[in-house]
Amino acid sequence: MHLICPECKNEVDLSRYPNLAVGNVIECDICGISLMVTSINGEEVQTEIVDEGK
Repeated sequence: MHLICPECKNEVDLSRYPNLAVGNVIECDICGISLMVTSINGEEVQTEIVDEGK
C-alpha cells in the first residue's frame, strides 16, 4: 500500500501496519503527525490529520 503524508509530503512506511483498515490511526515516521485512515482503494490509502505531531 502507498501513502504520502499530507503534512510533510514524504512516503509513510506502512509495513508497521500489516492489518491496516479504515479508522486506524497511524503515525508518519518523518514528521510524527497522527493520521486516521479514511479510505483504502486498492494500493492507495487516504488519510486525514488527527494530531499535529511532535
